Amino acid sequence: MAPHLTLEALLAEARAFAEMESGHLEPALCGVADGKAIGTYPGHKFRAYLKARCVFTEGSSAQGIDFPGLDIDMKVTSIRRPQSSCPYKSARQKIFGLGYSLLGLPDDHRPGRHHRERGQQG
Repeated sequence: MAPHLTLEALLAEARAFAEMESGHLEPALCGVADGKAIGTYPGHKFRAYLKARCVFTEGSSAQGIDFPGLDIDMKVTSIRRPQSSCPYKSARQKIFGLGYSLLGLPDDHRPGRHHRERGQQG
């Protein structure tokens, strides 16, 4: 049986996942320019990665938090232009007042990059 997800395990797995994913371009996102799709894909891929390694309670859109057992929400955002869908009322609330922690997964997706880096037109 897989171990239960702890904060330490989540951070270690997030680091390992980021290192693994940073080493290649994602063919499923080739040519995709829709920010919602770009942000959703890595989040789902990371949850699937975690499910194969740990036992945890998955959050839902209704709950508004990805890892309710740890009070942690996950956000995937552009490393070049960070954005968030959380309804912050102020910068202070964004940092201190959420009532839960955030796990940020920055993404460097650029539509067409996959083709250019392979020497193809894009």
